[in-house]
Amino acid sequence: MWRGGSTAASAARALRSRLLLDPIHHPATSLAPIASARTSSSSTPSTAAANTIVEEAAAAVSVSQHTGSISDSLRHYGKCYWELSKARLSALVVATSGAGYVLGSGNIVDIAGLCCTCAGTMMVAASANTLNQVFEIKNDAKMKRTMRRPLPSGRISPAHAAMWATSVGVAGTALLAWKANGLAAGLAASNLVLYAFVYTPLKQIHPVNTWVGAVVGAIPPLLGWAAASTELSLNAMILPAALYFWQIPHFMALAYLCRNDYLAGGYRMFSFADPTGRRTAWVSLRNCLYMLPLGLFAYNWGLTSEWFSFEASILTLGLTIGALSFVLEPSPKTARRMFYGSLLYLPAFMSGLLLHRLPSEHKAHDLAEKNELDGVLFGADLQDEERARQKRQDTKPSRVQSRPPVSYASVAPFPFLPVPIYES
Repeated sequence: MWRGGSTAASAARALRSRLLLDPIHHPATSLAPIASARTSSSSTPSTAAANTIVEEAAAAVSVSQHTGSISDSLRHYGKCYWELSKARLSALVVATSGAGYVLGSGNIVDIAGLCCTCAGTMMVAASANTLNQVFEIKNDAKMKRTMRRPLPSGRISPAHAAMWATSVGVAGTALLAWKANGLAAGLAASNLVLYAFVYTPLKQIHPVNTWVGAVVGAIPPLLGWAAASTELSLNAMILPAALYFWQIPHFMALAYLCRNDYLAGGYRMFSFADPTGRRTAWVSLRNCLYMLPLGLFAYNWGLTSEWFSFEASILTLGLTIGALSFVLEPSPKTARRMFYGSLLYLPAFMSGLLLHRLPSEHKAHDLAEKNELDGVLFGADLQDEERARQKRQDTKPSRVQSRPPVSYASVAPFPFLPVPIYES
């Protein structure tokens, strides 16, 4: 009995679902029975109203679907642009460029100029990273850590990525030329060309690509310095030198840890000809030793206070110990330890530079001269204005003093009377 009742109930539900379709997938059809019921029980005006309701519901569903497709497209391409730009790597480039801008500034840092410089650098870096991936689609498809990128996975076309890279590269260079100066824009454009058209193909030709890539990484702080001071001086080379020497042990450790992946991708790295890893470790140690005197140079050249020379020496000594352990025992464990040490070293080094920096004397001198010149010109303008005002008063015709009516009366109608005398 219960089974028969349940069967009848299920049959009724099936019939009802056949008559009333799913309103989510068939919104217009699901309203048709309601409209037909209203049609049978109402007059012609009610039929028109029911049809209007159905049409409005269908239009609302169409608009919501269209809006959803637009938001999905924006989300999809936004994620693709984010990955093509290598946003985290570009943020590191922007940080070094901003540090260079602050170091090249005087007592007062132009916040608006700093923001424009960082924005222009971000766009140029995003363009270079995108072009790098456009040229390496086949190589990235062979490597585990890169095969899910937008281009190898087919989420975006190479032509679309190339258009994105061109647009942001031109916009970033133009922004730097407009808000900073031609030197900063030239450094940004040359770095983009060096990274995309020299370093990228060289990765498949010769291991010297690591040193060319180190030059690319050293240019952004020079760009920031040039944007702030409109020139490059000797003490502007401290941060670029630190970045250049730092990148060698950083990339050597990465190339040693990812040898098989780089080999599958067709890249020529220094570690391929060094199966034991000893030569790779020695190259890392040598470049760490090159960084030891940079803190002292920064103090002697007037870029920072004497405290930074001590702190930089301690930081570099820690990284050198990591490289020395890699030399004594070349293994993935020691290479990974040196790699993580390099990740900690760079932000600590730049923070020390900014904390102990001394304002650029040349920039401060130029600012003082500008203020003095402005003061002289302002004083001259005040003097000229005073002279002009005095001249206008001197050349202005003197007003005739008004005479009381009785004086005119004494002169004209009664000439025999003496003219009254009024003291002014």
